[in-house]
This record gives sequence, structure tokens and C-alpha cells, in this order.
Amino acid sequence: MRAERDIYPNKYSCDGMPLWRWILLFIGGTILFTLLYGLSQASMEINQPYLKCGIMVVAAIVIILVYLLCVSKAERRDVSELRIEKLPKSIGSGLLVGILFFCAVIGIMAALGSYKVTDVRFDAQWFVVQLCLFFLIAVGEEILFRGIIYRMMSMRWNCYVALIVSALIFGFAHMSEPNASVWSSVAIAVEAGLMLGAAYEYSGNLWLPIGIHWAWNFMEGPFFGTPISGKSVDMSILVPEISGNELVTGGAFGPETSVIAFVLGLAISIYYLAKAVSKE
Repeated sequence: MRAERDIYPNKYSCDGMPLWRWILLFIGGTILFTLLYGLSQASMEINQPYLKCGIMVVAAIVIILVYLLCVSKAERRDVSELRIEKLPKSIGSGLLVGILFFCAVIGIMAALGSYKVTDVRFDAQWFVVQLCLFFLIAVGEEILFRGIIYRMMSMRWNCYVALIVSALIFGFAHMSEPNASVWSSVAIAVEAGLMLGAAYEYSGNLWLPIGIHWAWNFMEGPFFGTPISGKSVDMSILVPEISGNELVTGGAFGPETSVIAFVLGLAISIYYLAKAVSKE
């Protein structure tokens, strides 16, 4: 997971980097990519489907290119966490993990009688738009939360401090979502923030967490038809009837706040972290 031509020994070390420079890069990077991600969301308001898809994909690519440029120039190193040769395998693995994760969550809900499919529908144009939308969201949020916040904190302290703090920031960043609560933020911090950070720590690249995040959101909303972070979906491939205890269903916020997702997400986080430690 080491970059070959780092002025600073590797992306997890600040040896030789003055504190003032680290603070500048951390704050500047957080502000820059928060703004870029915010601006990219304007593309979601476009009504023409294929134009909307094109602009969302371009916006995601721009965010990646800006990250590559800024990190390579500011930190003077190869940006190993976004090497193109790692993209197919890592993003493919991430998609598989995200798909299996949410299939397990919904499968357990169904086994407990809390999820029942009432209809199935599919629209190809809508499907492509959803794929592009959640790709943009995954790229924007992973560049910000794992590429900047988690990675920079790992450089200054260690992966354990970075995992906890970045996960809490990620979780409580969702407090502004509809139907959010302290519990929903803690749940997202543990099951998603920790898991995505641990996935990055294990793989040494951002493609794996991008793939997990992309599949997670798509499966949760457009495929299974459950709310995504408190937001209901207007259309989904599977039309569900959801009932039962909120500890199982997650209530109005969605399955992300269910005990099922919490336990499964924590288990995957521990797995990735154990694999990362074993590689050292």
C-alpha cells in the first residue's frame, strides 16, 4: 500500500511534513471536495435523462481528476489509491460486496416477515439514470470522506483514530437527512463509515469503497425499493410491502438503521480491518 515516489514515506505517514502543511491540506481538501460534490449535485436536477447521465458521469470523472491533480502536486507523490490498473478488480469486488450485503439485509428482513415483494417493474432508461446517479454519489462521498478525511487523519495519527473519527463524521453528516436521528447517524457511522474506511485500509485504493458505496445505495433504493438515508424512492425494480419492528426494518429512515445492517456492517468492517492488519 506504499507509493513509490513519496516525498513523505507513504500515505499513512507525515514524517517530514510540517503540521501547518498538513492542516492546510486537510482543511483545503475538505472544503474543495465538499464544494465540488455539492456543485455536482446540480446535475441531478436535469430533466433530459441521457444528458443527465452524461453530465453526472463527467462530474464524477472531474472530481477524480481534480483529486489526482491536487494530491500529486500538493503531496508530491504517485496517487496510488486511484491507480487505473486497480479499478476493474477493486470496483468489481466492491460492487459484489455491496450487492451481497444488501441482499443479506433484505433476505433476513423477508425471513422475519418484514419485507414482501408485491410487484416487479423495470424501465431501462430509468435504470441507467439511477446507475449514473449513485456512481456520482459514491465517487463524491468516497473522495471526500475516505480520500481526504480518513487518509489525511491516518497520515497524522493512525488508522484506528482515523477510522473512528472519519466514521463519526460520515455518520453525523447524515443528520440533515429526512427522518434522521442520533441512532441513524451512529448506525451509519458504524456499519458504513467503519466498513468503507476499513475497506480502503485493506485495499490501499479508493475503488473498493467506491464500488461498495455504489452498490449499497443502488440495491437499497432503486432495486429493493426501501428508503435511502430517510429518502423514499419514487420507483424501484422490486415494489415492497414493509412492516414490523423498526429494529428490523429501520423504520422511515430505511434498513440502514436496522439492527441487521448494523451487525452485518460491523462484521464486514472487522473482517477488512483484520485483513489489513495481517498484511502489515
